Amino acid sequence: MNTPTGSVDRTVDVAVVGAGMAGLKAALELEPRGLSVCLLEARDRVGGRLKPGHIAGHKIDNGGQWVGPQQKLLLAEADAQGVETFDQYRQGRSVLDFKGKRTTSQRDVPSMPFVSLLELQRVVTKIDKLAFSLPPHAPWTAGNAGDLDSQTFETWIQANVWTQPAREFLRMVTRSLLCCEPKHVSFLYFLEYIRGGEGVEILLGVKGGAQEAKFRGGAHQITEKMAAKLASPVIYEAPARALTQHDTHVEIVTDRGTVRAQRAVIAIPPTLASRIHFSNSLPVKRDHLMQRMPMGTVIKVHIAYETPFWRDNGLSGMGVSDLLPCNVFFDQSPEDLSCGILVGFIDADAAAEYATAGDNARRQAVIASATQLFGPEAKNPIDYVDNDWMSEEWSKGCYVAHMAPGVLTTFGEALREPCGRIHWAGTETATQWQGYMDGALQSGIRVAAEIAEQQGLRMAARPIA
Repeated sequence: MNTPTGSVDRTVDVAVVGAGMAGLKAALELEPRGLSVCLLEARDRVGGRLKPGHIAGHKIDNGGQWVGPQQKLLLAEADAQGVETFDQYRQGRSVLDFKGKRTTSQRDVPSMPFVSLLELQRVVTKIDKLAFSLPPHAPWTAGNAGDLDSQTFETWIQANVWTQPAREFLRMVTRSLLCCEPKHVSFLYFLEYIRGGEGVEILLGVKGGAQEAKFRGGAHQITEKMAAKLASPVIYEAPARALTQHDTHVEIVTDRGTVRAQRAVIAIPPTLASRIHFSNSLPVKRDHLMQRMPMGTVIKVHIAYETPFWRDNGLSGMGVSDLLPCNVFFDQSPEDLSCGILVGFIDADAAAEYATAGDNARRQAVIASATQLFGPEAKNPIDYVDNDWMSEEWSKGCYVAHMAPGVLTTFGEALREPCGRIHWAGTETATQWQGYMDGALQSGIRVAAEIAEQQGLRMAARPIA
């Protein structure tokens, strides 16, 4: 926790709103080019959707935590900050609770009739093909964009998937990736997310996929180490309330004073950016885009036991369900095996329901879910913590914002387009791995290059530092 001291009243070259991974990366890219930067953060910590926590005396990530081999920017940043990775535990059989029937498998696909399994393989191939056909920087320009964006993913499922088990699996995929129901998200936006994550199997996978490894000591420490390298310290508890754009500069009013800068970077989720009062109205498309990008609904949970008993039973600790409140679990046990820890997620509509159910109701629902998946030994945890991302004032949800039908084709071109002296960063603006830490880093690098070009600076290629 960082305690703010004194008021803020300064003039710099660039003001960055938001000290998550995107804002930190933008600042670290700009400072070596001779630009003074003021990084404003509403919280009392850095990291944004990365958040440290503890359970049973062990460090955990209450926010983002995994990295896959395709995420080169994140792996390079972690290496530069001296943060090591280690493999997600996956030995043993996965537990699959599908339509109330519990099975175990060496694969991550639920046991289902052979016909449904064949259809699921066909449909996933079709989804990937559609996703990879989209223009990477402008999916709204695809020839079939209007058709794809006129329907929800649920509508597409109903029209294109014939067996109920395959339909239910695709709904589980949507909840796991976007923390929303398929009825809430445009099919075009869903495809763009799949394209950015290099396909359905990569996004869902452990070995060779997006959940392959974790960071020793926690992902959050990457942002702490990034912040420590800034020439000018982060200004904490300074949410941006208003921004006025002039011919030669911008003024940002915060709870701790006013910052004047030649340019501003807004590196926070779109729904939070929409709450800043822009005295000189933003372009209509940018304004309405921010109004139409709600965050996903998710509660991340950790549950600790005396031992990782599931390993002794030949299980990996990975569990997936289409009906249980906590519908995804992974093994989160410390490397020394001093206890056993499961990490899980209550997401989409279930998260909205359990956000108001009370702490004990959530705890009991998670224990019941773990018991259904891993057996009666799960009934007696030694510790439990959860993090309701919807209730966090400066997040309003996780992991990422999404778009309903019509939004991407109507307003998508405003996603990254600078508005005069205002530039936009954040994982939602990435063209690859949007919604992930890697995407946040990409957006910080991009926005720094934009500003350097506008300022007439030469941005020479250099290693991440």
